[in-house]
Amino acid sequence: MAPPPPLPIDHIDSWIFDLDNTLYPPSAKLFDLIDARMGAFIMRLLGCDAAEARRVQKRYFHDHGTTMAGLMRHHGVDPEDFLTDVHAIALDRIGPDARLRAGLARLPGRRLVFTNADADYAARVLDARGIADLFDGICDIRVTGYAPKPDTAAYAAMIGHLGVDPATSLFVEDMTRNLTPAKALGMTTVWLDNGSESGHRDHRPEHVDFHVTDIADWLDSLPQSWGFS
Repeated sequence: MAPPPPLPIDHIDSWIFDLDNTLYPPSAKLFDLIDARMGAFIMRLLGCDAAEARRVQKRYFHDHGTTMAGLMRHHGVDPEDFLTDVHAIALDRIGPDARLRAGLARLPGRRLVFTNADADYAARVLDARGIADLFDGICDIRVTGYAPKPDTAAYAAMIGHLGVDPATSLFVEDMTRNLTPAKALGMTTVWLDNGSESGHRDHRPEHVDFHVTDIADWLDSLPQSWGFS
């Protein structure tokens, strides 16, 4: 039996991308640096050792969408203190990617970022990757009132802030669970299954329109598969 034809995407005018481990590869291990700073933050906050800090960090990440959300709920942490601290990292592990840039530049319509990080950090990452000028807007954790993906409130805030129509929007994420609310809103969804930690958690195949393993490969496929110029 012949495979089904590709899902049409010629109606897409808003291309929304997650940031961490999506617009740069997990192999860069940039998030390891953030992880380490999160652990140190929790050790200072709770007066615990590294093993306990790690346990708390990951439990909050899985239960609340972000470690920060759990710390805010259970310990009254000031989100700005947390964001400033954990994102104070060097970005020399990532650099420009000409192939990624070319693929993004070919996309018709707007290119946007939807991240659980803050906009200052996101802008630094985009600049380090050599693609900052290609993006038209960022929805960060401040815009969502510190509600992280996959909280549905975050998506509502994103839609309003970026001015997108879900029916003509496509969302690329390395965390498959973050695609479920997007799909419910009518977005076209792309799961970048590239080995991110817990990227497969709560995977619902029916909520994934495109399952890809390399973002540059996928972008390169679009002109051939869908006739973009």
